[in-house]
Amino acid sequence: MDRRQFLEQSARIAAGTGLASLGCRGARTPNPSSWFQISLAEWSFHKALFAGQMDHLDFAKVAKTDFGIDAVEYVNQFFKDKARDQTYLGEMKRRCGDHGVESRLIMIDDEGDLGDADSAARTKAVENHYKWVEAAKFLGCFAIRVNARSTGSYDEQLERAADGLRRLTQFGAQHGIAVIVENHGGLSSNGQWLSAVMKRVNLPDCGTLPDFGNFDVGDGQEYDRYKGVAELMPFAKAVSAKSHDFDAAGNETRIDYRRMMRIVKDAGYRSFVGIEYEGDRLSEPEGVRLTKALLEKVRAELA
Repeated sequence: MDRRQFLEQSARIAAGTGLASLGCRGARTPNPSSWFQISLAEWSFHKALFAGQMDHLDFAKVAKTDFGIDAVEYVNQFFKDKARDQTYLGEMKRRCGDHGVESRLIMIDDEGDLGDADSAARTKAVENHYKWVEAAKFLGCFAIRVNARSTGSYDEQLERAADGLRRLTQFGAQHGIAVIVENHGGLSSNGQWLSAVMKRVNLPDCGTLPDFGNFDVGDGQEYDRYKGVAELMPFAKAVSAKSHDFDAAGNETRIDYRRMMRIVKDAGYRSFVGIEYEGDRLSEPEGVRLTKALLEKVRAELA
């Protein structure tokens, strides 16, 4: 971040116009003794879930009993046909209650492009997300995470994505559910573009979910991850601590967590940071444990 960007961001935070300091409407307030708390993203166990070695209904129990984490982030791919099945959703809710686990959000994929160039297809994509807004409300989540995928020029994609997000956010607001966008490939992994989309939408219930690792903008190009997270943090309602591998000292080998979490803290963010392990060398449980240990270490250092 250059000096101009730093001053602009500082002014937004001081004026209270940035969303990062607002936390998450309807969600449990983090423990005031620590400046962030840790949640667990279900994608951390995608291999076990896809292989049938883990049941989606057991996710809350695993988070609490195996890792001591009491807040979870679901992925719709693991209960994709259950969005309107209140018996199934009720069982998810019951198991969370049994273990004292909070349902934070649902990550939504494969429901169409919210920035589709075809207006009818864009409307269909918006409406496809409605059932997940309603499911999130039923489960007690505060948000759904969506993608801002589009096609066309830089400006065309900005307008189209903003249109789809605005309409979905307006629906979500009727149910008390925020709509948050992850940097997740293409122009959405360009921090400047996605922050411009947020400004164009300009609704308090639409924000970002900065992911530490998703900055592949295509054609073999990587957007600077630290610059990108800094650009997205003023709009952040959740944060994804992506991890892949660790060295002997317990540090993530691709991402400087201290530098990244300093950016998060300096933005005024005081809510949950979600573990999302995505590595291949370590087992999924080991990757989650190492990510949690690193977050706890950095949290203490930066307190």
